[in-house]
Amino acid sequence: MGKLEGRVQSAAATLRLDPGLKDALERLAAEEDRSVAQVIRVLLREALKAREGKRGGAAGSRRKGKPS
Repeated sequence: MGKLEGRVQSAAATLRLDPGLKDALERLAAEEDRSVAQVIRVLLREALKAREGKRGGAAGSRRKGKPS
């Protein structure tokens, strides 16, 4: 993996999805005029941002020592 003309090159992943979830992703993709893969990327990116927000920043920024 690496950068190629400002875009990040990534490896493909194969996901096994529940048929109901797949249908929902396909409907959402059609509504937003995106591919299912793009919808999944956006959802994962939003989930990661939300998770980082709950932790108060990046993974390595936790305070060390006794909890208060």
